[in-house]
Amino acid sequence: MVFSSMFFLSAFLPITFVVSLLLPKIKQKNIWLILVSLLFYAYGEPIYVLLMIGSVLVNNVLGNLIVIKPRWDRIWIALCVIFNIGILVFFKYTPMIVQTINRGFHLNIEIPAITMPIGISFFTFQAMSYVIDTYRNQQREKTSFLNALLYVSFFPQLIAGPIVKYHDIHKEINNRYATAQDIGEGIRRFIIGLAKKVLIANTAAQMVDTIYGLPETQINIVLAWIASFAYVLQIYFDFSGYSDMAIGLGRMFGFHFKENFNYPYGAVSVQEFWRKWHISLSTWFKEYVYIPLGGNRKGKVRTYLNRYIVFFLTGLWHGADWSFVVWGLLHGTLLTIENTRYFSIQKIKKNWLKRIYMFVVVNVTFVIFRGETLAQGFFMIQKMFVTGFSFSAIDKVSVMGVLTPLNICILIIGAVLAIPNLKNRLEKSKWFVPISYAGSIGLLLLVMISLASNAYNPFIYFRF
Repeated sequence: MVFSSMFFLSAFLPITFVVSLLLPKIKQKNIWLILVSLLFYAYGEPIYVLLMIGSVLVNNVLGNLIVIKPRWDRIWIALCVIFNIGILVFFKYTPMIVQTINRGFHLNIEIPAITMPIGISFFTFQAMSYVIDTYRNQQREKTSFLNALLYVSFFPQLIAGPIVKYHDIHKEINNRYATAQDIGEGIRRFIIGLAKKVLIANTAAQMVDTIYGLPETQINIVLAWIASFAYVLQIYFDFSGYSDMAIGLGRMFGFHFKENFNYPYGAVSVQEFWRKWHISLSTWFKEYVYIPLGGNRKGKVRTYLNRYIVFFLTGLWHGADWSFVVWGLLHGTLLTIENTRYFSIQKIKKNWLKRIYMFVVVNVTFVIFRGETLAQGFFMIQKMFVTGFSFSAIDKVSVMGVLTPLNICILIIGAVLAIPNLKNRLEKSKWFVPISYAGSIGLLLLVMISLASNAYNPFIYFRF
């Protein structure tokens, strides 16, 4: 089930929210949210809901064993890592591993047909967060299975994040209250995220898919750059829109999730970009991988190694394909170069030069991210910079077919909304809050019209 569906908007969400509001006790609310969250997940993954429940059960037992038998806590945490990484490797990376072995050793091992559970990377990382936080004494107390299940399965962040760390919300599981302001701001935030997804990301996605579906001989420099820029907007408004919806829904039910995006396209360095992009993932790797490896405390060589490990895992987390690994390592390499003495990004005094640099970095790296294969990604980059200068009558027709007035309008609106300047200026006005509430109603009507007339509604991060 997706947030941007008529069934979710007209039936699932209203019923879930009203019943939760009417239930008098927090335990009743929690049980209700668990039931509807399992139904939400089972709507798309009827079999794998059992896998998720089993994962929570195992991690809950391991977390409680750390409390009951702390002398063996290293054994329990090791079993936690082995179990969760094992699930990820089996369901997500087995085909990739077999393909790599086949190519490397010229074998013909049959690739197993394993269907990857939706959102497995998200709920597995959250389950690990619960056990690791218990191990670190941030939550050194026994946790009931129902509380652990609610933490992992809560439907707003279940399928595509943000990755909520246990120590950030464990107190709200049994002690929360949604005020009228919480509910109002939650609804507004949800509608804004919904509009970002349906009105901007979906339109950009159609442009991208149209261009990538063309024969290679018809793709020129203009189409390649349109596809690149449209995808940059698509992935940002798709994922940040989902995060907005998750944060808004959580607020409606009394949970306060941390921000997951902070205008990353306004960054002037790769380091700043990762402080603003998918914040829940970057902080998860920082807290649970980078710092335990030693961070930057053990010399330059070890710092570089730790950084590359994190970016390798970041790329691999996004998908079972080497193109994602290359994408992650490129970011790690650029971050390393930016922090060297001779190429320090701080030496560039003009912000507009830094923004041009980041515009190229983001576009080029996301081309690799978007490509079905590394070869396709490098082909599109080649068209963007080297061999895309030839034009024919067919090329011109293709460009005009993509650059419709609506698509041009969406690209311009997306570009303006992707940088913080406009929001910062609007928020200074005393009329911002009432106008934003009124505007959200108009956005909801536009979304409903769009959903009723357009079945194109994919979510990028569902496959992660």
